[in-house]
Amino acid sequence: MREAIRLSIENVESGRGGPFGAVVVKDGAIIARGTNEVTSTNDPTAHAEVVAIRNACKALGTYQLDGCEIYTSCEPCPMCLGAIYWARPDKMYYGNTKEDAAAIQFDDQFIYQEIELPKDRRHLPTEQLLRDEALEAFAKWESSELKKLY
Repeated sequence: MREAIRLSIENVESGRGGPFGAVVVKDGAIIARGTNEVTSTNDPTAHAEVVAIRNACKALGTYQLDGCEIYTSCEPCPMCLGAIYWARPDKMYYGNTKEDAAAIQFDDQFIYQEIELPKDRRHLPTEQLLRDEALEAFAKWESSELKKLY
Protein backbone atom coordinates (compact mmCIF):
# COMPACT_ATOMS: atom_id res chain seq x y z
CA MET A 1 0.00 0.00 0.00
CA ARG A 2 2.85 2.36 0.75
CA GLU A 3 4.12 1.95 -2.83
CA ALA A 4 0.68 2.81 -4.25
CA ILE A 5 0.58 5.89 -2.03
CA ARG A 6 4.14 6.84 -2.99
CA LEU A 7 3.21 6.56 -6.67
CA SER A 8 0.15 8.77 -6.15
CA ILE A 9 2.24 11.49 -4.50
CA GLU A 10 4.99 11.23 -7.13
CA ASN A 11 2.38 11.53 -9.89
CA VAL A 12 1.12 14.82 -8.48
CA GLU A 13 4.63 16.19 -7.97
CA SER A 14 5.66 15.28 -11.52
CA GLY A 15 2.53 16.81 -13.08
CA ARG A 16 1.87 13.62 -15.08
CA GLY A 17 -1.65 13.06 -13.77
CA GLY A 18 -4.05 12.83 -10.88
CA PRO A 19 -3.25 11.76 -7.32
CA PHE A 20 -3.73 8.04 -7.82
CA GLY A 21 -1.39 5.06 -7.74
CA ALA A 22 -1.85 1.29 -7.81
CA VAL A 23 0.26 -1.84 -7.62
CA VAL A 24 -0.42 -5.50 -8.34
CA VAL A 25 1.29 -8.01 -6.06
CA LYS A 26 1.82 -11.74 -6.60
CA ASP A 27 3.52 -14.01 -4.08
CA GLY A 28 4.50 -10.99 -1.98
CA ALA A 29 6.28 -9.15 -4.83
CA ILE A 30 5.13 -6.15 -6.83
CA ILE A 31 4.73 -7.29 -10.43
CA ALA A 32 3.18 -4.11 -11.84
CA ARG A 33 2.63 -0.46 -11.06
CA GLY A 34 0.25 2.14 -12.40
CA THR A 35 -0.45 5.81 -11.97
CA ASN A 36 -3.19 8.03 -13.29
CA GLU A 37 -2.18 8.92 -16.88
CA VAL A 38 -5.46 10.43 -18.10
CA THR A 39 -4.13 13.89 -18.94
CA SER A 40 -0.62 12.86 -19.97
CA THR A 41 -1.85 10.26 -22.47
CA ASN A 42 -5.21 11.80 -23.41
CA ASP A 43 -6.84 8.53 -22.41
CA PRO A 44 -9.88 8.79 -20.10
CA THR A 45 -9.50 5.09 -19.23
CA ALA A 46 -5.87 5.44 -18.05
CA HIS A 47 -6.69 5.38 -14.35
CA ALA A 48 -4.02 3.98 -12.03
CA GLU A 49 -5.83 0.70 -11.44
CA VAL A 50 -6.44 0.09 -15.15
CA VAL A 51 -2.81 0.91 -15.99
CA ALA A 52 -1.59 -1.44 -13.23
CA ILE A 53 -3.91 -4.23 -14.41
CA ARG A 54 -2.73 -3.83 -18.02
CA ASN A 55 0.90 -3.90 -16.92
CA ALA A 56 0.35 -6.93 -14.66
CA CYS A 57 -1.44 -8.93 -17.33
CA LYS A 58 1.30 -8.14 -19.81
CA ALA A 59 3.99 -9.18 -17.29
CA LEU A 60 2.18 -12.43 -16.48
CA GLY A 61 1.11 -13.20 -20.03
CA THR A 62 -2.50 -13.69 -18.98
CA TYR A 63 -5.82 -11.86 -18.95
CA GLN A 64 -6.67 -12.67 -15.34
CA LEU A 65 -4.89 -11.92 -12.10
CA ASP A 66 -5.51 -15.15 -10.20
CA GLY A 67 -3.27 -15.35 -7.16
CA CYS A 68 -2.72 -11.57 -7.16
CA GLU A 69 -3.74 -8.69 -4.96
CA ILE A 70 -4.24 -5.08 -6.03
CA TYR A 71 -3.39 -2.14 -3.81
CA THR A 72 -4.80 1.23 -4.83
CA SER A 73 -4.26 4.58 -3.19
CA CYS A 74 -7.98 5.37 -3.41
CA GLU A 75 -11.24 3.44 -3.45
CA PRO A 76 -11.80 2.66 -7.14
CA CYS A 77 -14.23 4.52 -9.37
CA PRO A 78 -16.97 2.46 -11.08
CA MET A 79 -14.84 1.88 -14.21
CA CYS A 80 -11.84 0.70 -12.21
CA LEU A 81 -13.95 -1.42 -9.90
CA GLY A 82 -15.41 -3.13 -12.96
CA ALA A 83 -11.92 -3.67 -14.39
CA ILE A 84 -10.74 -5.12 -11.08
CA TYR A 85 -13.65 -7.54 -11.00
CA TRP A 86 -12.95 -8.59 -14.60
CA ALA A 87 -9.26 -9.11 -13.79
CA ARG A 88 -10.25 -11.38 -10.88
CA PRO A 89 -7.52 -10.71 -8.32
CA ASP A 90 -7.84 -12.51 -5.00
CA LYS A 91 -8.18 -9.32 -2.96
CA MET A 92 -8.21 -5.52 -3.21
CA TYR A 93 -6.93 -2.98 -0.71
CA TYR A 94 -7.44 0.80 -0.87
CA GLY A 95 -6.31 3.91 1.02
CA ASN A 96 -8.46 7.01 0.47
CA THR A 97 -12.25 6.68 0.22
CA LYS A 98 -14.47 7.80 -2.66
CA GLU A 99 -15.68 10.55 -0.31
CA ASP A 100 -12.07 11.73 0.10
CA ALA A 101 -11.78 11.84 -3.70
CA ALA A 102 -15.05 13.77 -4.02
CA ALA A 103 -13.72 16.36 -1.59
CA ILE A 104 -10.97 17.23 -4.12
CA GLN A 105 -13.28 17.24 -7.16
CA PHE A 106 -12.93 13.58 -8.21
CA ASP A 107 -16.60 12.74 -7.67
CA ASP A 108 -17.88 9.55 -9.28
CA GLN A 109 -21.20 9.51 -7.44
CA PHE A 110 -23.06 10.70 -10.55
CA ILE A 111 -21.97 7.52 -12.37
CA TYR A 112 -23.29 5.32 -9.59
CA GLN A 113 -26.58 7.27 -9.78
CA GLU A 114 -26.76 7.04 -13.58
CA ILE A 115 -26.31 3.26 -13.54
CA GLU A 116 -29.41 2.94 -11.36
CA LEU A 117 -31.60 4.99 -13.73
CA PRO A 118 -33.62 3.52 -16.60
CA LYS A 119 -31.76 4.16 -19.88
CA ASP A 120 -34.32 6.72 -21.04
CA ARG A 121 -33.71 8.87 -17.93
CA ARG A 122 -29.90 8.98 -18.08
CA HIS A 123 -28.04 12.17 -18.97
CA LEU A 124 -26.27 10.41 -21.83
CA PRO A 125 -28.83 9.81 -24.59
CA THR A 126 -28.79 6.08 -25.30
CA GLU A 127 -30.50 4.20 -28.11
CA GLN A 128 -30.29 0.57 -29.21
CA LEU A 129 -29.61 -0.03 -32.92
CA LEU A 130 -29.30 -3.08 -35.20
CA ARG A 131 -29.69 -5.73 -32.47
CA ASP A 132 -30.49 -8.49 -34.96
CA GLU A 133 -27.26 -7.78 -36.87
CA ALA A 134 -25.24 -7.46 -33.68
CA LEU A 135 -26.49 -10.83 -32.42
CA GLU A 136 -24.59 -12.54 -35.25
CA ALA A 137 -21.30 -12.11 -33.37
CA PHE A 138 -22.85 -13.67 -30.25
CA ALA A 139 -24.19 -16.62 -32.24
CA LYS A 140 -20.76 -17.17 -33.80
CA TRP A 141 -19.12 -16.94 -30.35
CA GLU A 142 -21.51 -19.49 -28.92
CA SER A 143 -20.58 -22.09 -31.56
CA SER A 144 -16.90 -21.16 -31.95
CA GLU A 145 -14.25 -23.73 -31.17
CA LEU A 146 -11.64 -20.96 -31.02
CA LYS A 147 -13.07 -19.12 -28.00
CA LYS A 148 -11.39 -18.90 -24.63
CA LEU A 149 -13.88 -18.63 -21.79
CA TYR A 150 -13.23 -16.02 -19.14
